[in-house]
Amino acid sequence: MSMATTPSRQPRPDIAEHLAEAIFSGHYGPGDFVPKELDLCEHYGVSRSTVRSALQTLVSAGMITRISGQGSRVTELPQWHLLNPRVSDWMARFARPNPRFQRDIFAFRVAVEPFMARLAADNAAAADLLAIETAYHGMLAALEQPDKQYQGISYDDYDVTFHEAIFAATHNVLWLQISHVLKPAIALLVETSNQSADELNDSMERHRRLMDAIRLRQPDEAETAALSVLERTGRDLGMACPTAGLAVMRGPNAMSYSCTQEPDS
Repeated sequence: MSMATTPSRQPRPDIAEHLAEAIFSGHYGPGDFVPKELDLCEHYGVSRSTVRSALQTLVSAGMITRISGQGSRVTELPQWHLLNPRVSDWMARFARPNPRFQRDIFAFRVAVEPFMARLAADNAAAADLLAIETAYHGMLAALEQPDKQYQGISYDDYDVTFHEAIFAATHNVLWLQISHVLKPAIALLVETSNQSADELNDSMERHRRLMDAIRLRQPDEAETAALSVLERTGRDLGMACPTAGLAVMRGPNAMSYSCTQEPDS
């Protein structure tokens, strides 16, 4: 007597992620309405409660607002919770066609990473230096491979790890947490810039100077080297305002960086 086979259950679609992809890619822009609940139910073959749960995920992420009697409308970008780990992950995976996200991520790195390099030069322990050097040598080794991978890890991933190790070397819990949250977004920028880079050897030399300045506990040199790395990144991204346009402002206890970008055409 043969046993009847039970058909395998199809995985439930991640409606929130599908809508997030459409929003980050620009298919639905701020002010646009996403499809109505019943349309989403029919399209995905799920219950209304499932759709409502997905929409609530996007409401909690600040990406849409529910309007009684009208539907769900995409909010303006400043309302999006980009530091939410899931939203940051969506941005990294789905926002590649949107140049504004690239510019904003780059502006964040320019504002923060030179100061992180200073802190790392002052506070790095032996284990931190080892982590930075290991990532750097992984980048070098990956460049020698046809597929730009070394020990199963890509050049881009080593690059992200290099910068994450510098954040960790500050020994500041909040900065380290920020680096974890923004890791997917920074990875997007690293991947995009490295794919378009015409002189990876030049980039590696800039990374080496940054590593050496931290290792030798030279905060001023570390800051300068970090800006040099970012200048290369900006050039490879084709940014209208790379670090050459930076204004460096020092206060009694801190410094900040600003970059005036050309307006969108």
